[in-house]
Amino acid sequence: MGGKYRITGDKYPRMRQPRRRGRLVLGVVASVAALSLVGWGTLQLIDVFTGGGDQASAAGSKADCVTKASASPSTPSATALPKPGQITVNVLNATARGGLAKKTADELKKRGFKIGDVGNATAAYDKKVKGTGLLLGPSSALKTSLPVLGTQLAAAQTRTDTRKGTEVDLIIGTAFKNLTPRAAADKALAALTAPAPTATATKKSCG
Repeated sequence: MGGKYRITGDKYPRMRQPRRRGRLVLGVVASVAALSLVGWGTLQLIDVFTGGGDQASAAGSKADCVTKASASPSTPSATALPKPGQITVNVLNATARGGLAKKTADELKKRGFKIGDVGNATAAYDKKVKGTGLLLGPSSALKTSLPVLGTQLAAAQTRTDTRKGTEVDLIIGTAFKNLTPRAAADKALAALTAPAPTATATKKSCG
């Protein structure tokens, strides 16, 4: 071959690889990256318009809410309990010991009760009442006057009869010694008339 450049011998000069292949690979990588960014941006827009993130947050907050119990006053009973001054008590002695009826009636009067008849019990109860005593009254007094009177004599029996009116009897029994001490009786009366707290379910605030 003629000319300025001639190839001689059995070796050829090293030729550089064309740069076209490198540019092609770089273009493919850039395209993939661009598509990924476009896809991610599309998902973010979908979440914004559909509220997907808020729903997940709301679901999580609801799951975190727990039910707690709180104490609240119970509804007062339909029949209000009378005060001692509204209750008339007949004090009757069913024991062989004299003077117990008057002594007991005087103490009840000091504690605010009205006193009716004072004396010995009738033959139906005389020496037949075991324990500290018997509280006797009409059926209407079973959940009103009798419980209030019962705070003054611990362990007394309670019974109703067919009498008319609202008066109740305190019949002193063979095991009677004294009325319940004044402080303890007042405490029992306060607990009886005060509304008891009841548990109500309330939900923890999720705001």
